[in-house]
Amino acid sequence: MLEKNKIKLNNIYALLVVVVLAMPLVANNYVLNTFSDVWFYVIVCLGLNIVVGYAGLLDLGYAAFFAVGAYTTAILTTTFGMNFWMTIPFAMLFAAISGVIIGGPTLRLRSDYLAIVTLGFGEIVRLTARNLEITGGASGIYGIERPFFFGIEMNGSIHFYYAFLMLAFLAIFVSFRLQYSRLGRAWQYVREDEDAAEAMGINRVRVKLSAYVIGAVLGGVAGSFFAVKMTAISPETFMFTQSILILLGVVIGGMGKIPGVVCGAFILVLFPEIFRFVGDMRLLAFAVIMLIIMLKRPQGLWPSRLG
Repeated sequence: MLEKNKIKLNNIYALLVVVVLAMPLVANNYVLNTFSDVWFYVIVCLGLNIVVGYAGLLDLGYAAFFAVGAYTTAILTTTFGMNFWMTIPFAMLFAAISGVIIGGPTLRLRSDYLAIVTLGFGEIVRLTARNLEITGGASGIYGIERPFFFGIEMNGSIHFYYAFLMLAFLAIFVSFRLQYSRLGRAWQYVREDEDAAEAMGINRVRVKLSAYVIGAVLGGVAGSFFAVKMTAISPETFMFTQSILILLGVVIGGMGKIPGVVCGAFILVLFPEIFRFVGDMRLLAFAVIMLIIMLKRPQGLWPSRLG
């Protein structure tokens, strides 16, 4: 029976993959842009899930990481004329450095204190971008050129749909590999009981820093593609509310559970669009639905067995 259920589940996953790959053949630009946003949130939610879901480290400033990636790509392409694809390693590097910067001071912090520090880090990054000349100040950076892929300019909705979809698949693959790795198990031990994990010989400092760095790298890559898709970025794009939305996707879906986080990302993007017909009341309807989900499923829609 267990084997049959596993086969059915694999068949469902295969069908979903076929559907999302074939969607551009029948969907219009509005649908493609909406689902591009879905795949973007899948990537950043999975990145935050490494920090919050796997390692149990509350982060209220995750938007700072994909802001670093977005600004890195925007500055290198507009100011220095660098090819977009060459900027991605730099975006990953600077995002990783940001992960170390935020991870270092928070290694001994927990709960509310950790939340305050990460929140402050996110605001520091946003305000820094708002006041530096190289980042365009409050106006941000505009005129970011669209990249070319094998001689084809990525200027259509279908191009970025597939770009973010492939990144989402990559993020899911990396998340699964990490979850069942030695490092992933160390994250789970630290999440459940730091003192017991340290007594077992786990290097708490290295484990926590690795969670921040890997999560930051995923956010940085997503930020790079976000910048060229929008062709313009500003500090207001990376406000505190953006970090809360990403965290909400992880919590609603189920912390530490990859299918749950993916479901959470879908809910974040699709529910407000579904209720667009009610106008200004759609955010209220969205909030009510989120509240009902949290009350009925406090562990998330797809909770982790360890959560």
